[in-house]
Amino acid sequence: MASILRPVRARAPQVQSITLAQVARWSYPRQSGRVASLRLVAPSRSYATETEPVAPTSSTTPPPPKKGRLALAGKYLWRLTYGSALIGLGYLAYGIYEDRHPVDQRPSDPSKKTLVILGSGWGSVSLLKKIDTENYNVVVISPRNFFLFTPLLPACTTGTIEHRSIMEPLRNILRHKSTAVTFYEAECTEIDPVKRVLTLRDNSEIKGDMAETSLPFDYLVIGVGAQNTTFGIPGVQENACFLKEIADAQKIRTRIMDCIETATFKDQTEDERKRLLHMVVVGGGPTGVEFAGELQDFFQEDLRKWVPEIADEFHVSLVEALPNVLPMFSKQLISYTEKTFKDEKIDIHTKTMVKKVNEKTIFAEVTKADGTKEMIEMPYGLLVWATGNAPRAVVRDLMTKIPSQAKARRGLEVNDYLVVNGTEGIWALGDCAATKYAPTAQVATQQGQYLARLFNTMAKTQALEEDIARLEELGHSTASVDDKKSIASEIEAKAKILRRSKRLMPFQYTHQGSLAYIGSDKAIADLTFGAGNNLASSGQLTYLFWRSVYVSMCFSTRNKMLVVMDWLKVKMFGRDVSRE
Repeated sequence: MASILRPVRARAPQVQSITLAQVARWSYPRQSGRVASLRLVAPSRSYATETEPVAPTSSTTPPPPKKGRLALAGKYLWRLTYGSALIGLGYLAYGIYEDRHPVDQRPSDPSKKTLVILGSGWGSVSLLKKIDTENYNVVVISPRNFFLFTPLLPACTTGTIEHRSIMEPLRNILRHKSTAVTFYEAECTEIDPVKRVLTLRDNSEIKGDMAETSLPFDYLVIGVGAQNTTFGIPGVQENACFLKEIADAQKIRTRIMDCIETATFKDQTEDERKRLLHMVVVGGGPTGVEFAGELQDFFQEDLRKWVPEIADEFHVSLVEALPNVLPMFSKQLISYTEKTFKDEKIDIHTKTMVKKVNEKTIFAEVTKADGTKEMIEMPYGLLVWATGNAPRAVVRDLMTKIPSQAKARRGLEVNDYLVVNGTEGIWALGDCAATKYAPTAQVATQQGQYLARLFNTMAKTQALEEDIARLEELGHSTASVDDKKSIASEIEAKAKILRRSKRLMPFQYTHQGSLAYIGSDKAIADLTFGAGNNLASSGQLTYLFWRSVYVSMCFSTRNKMLVVMDWLKVKMFGRDVSRE
């Protein structure tokens, strides 16, 4: 009986609750102009029903979710970064290929006027890069066969950058000119402005049968730079290290490690240890400040780690005769530099004038706040002299031969077109020229570019004058009236171009700003833009800007890559503390 009364379970589908998600999947298909009955699409398979699920159609597929603005921005930013990286790699590959594969040059033409360029510094190399060598028989004379990127020279003294990374072979630059340029590695010992002849001497260790010779010139550009001046202070020349050439940086690097290893020698006295570990820099300009910062970085990041026994005694001092360091920068940046040096424990001695130097001690005169003066003694282990320029011997000799240069002291006095006063066809640029501008790499670069434009214009002018003379001669020999009119109109057109090309403006320096590294991954920048607007910047972001500017200023792709790799190498492995 119980089995008879047991209810029979029907196979009808179970009633389920409907959610908003299911409602969103309802569809209303149209059939022959009328609305069909409401049809519910089966939900997902998580609902266990015994009915057959309805196959979804294209009309029931949900639309893809819209991407947010942030996601789209990230997508396009990634594409931009990826594309920029590809373009950068392509540009880098092209630069390397171009550096490694110079095109064939046309031979120089000895029949053209001889332009001799003395030196391989900023001014001379800037002139060489911009001048059209097809117009002249160009000859370059320098005692070194490379261009030196001097702003990064202080970094070579501590091994932050290897010296080969800032040396650009001069023949690489000359080989990329359209017309061949002659180069002689020699020192110019004498300039005869009357006979227009140079005396050259081979100063290399290996000499041939001809160690001295002469070279005539039509045009001469003097860009030999300047040498260090000691202001006649006794003992500086014999005991100080200078910082102008690669050999100077190598000497300083060796001297630093010599002082450290000698200070840690067995049974060394306490006073002698303090003296050996006291590094003194004389000169508060950019070179002196950057070297002091690099040296303190070397100590903080490497020396105290590998030679911990000198941690409490290593000391850097900066000596400046003026009331403050970096006088070419704004007061705001000067104060920031002095504060940074104080935090780095670098002593700044302003209003301190060196009077005498011996093998172990500096004797200086300090002007106090009340105006009184006091003599002090500063024992030192390393003395770096980074101040003052003086004319080189060949420049001083030329100044004695030109009466109008009798009162010149700092260098060759030039006019507004950089022509040496009292001469014809002789120009001077860079540190060997006495102008109203500071002797900086920026000034020399702009002077070189100006002279390149001047020489290119001179060649163009000469070619136009020759064309006009030829047309005038042709016009005299022509009998046809129509031909005479045609030649006359052509002469007038060339004469108009000639008058425009002769309107060369005098040299005008445009200051683009000053940069200096002050240690602890910080730099300062005093930039000029627009109509006399200045921007003063300092700190670690400025340090990144300083690095990017210096890399961009390197002349070749090779140097750019080497400098960047040196910086990365120091970050990864530190500086080398071995003695060379």
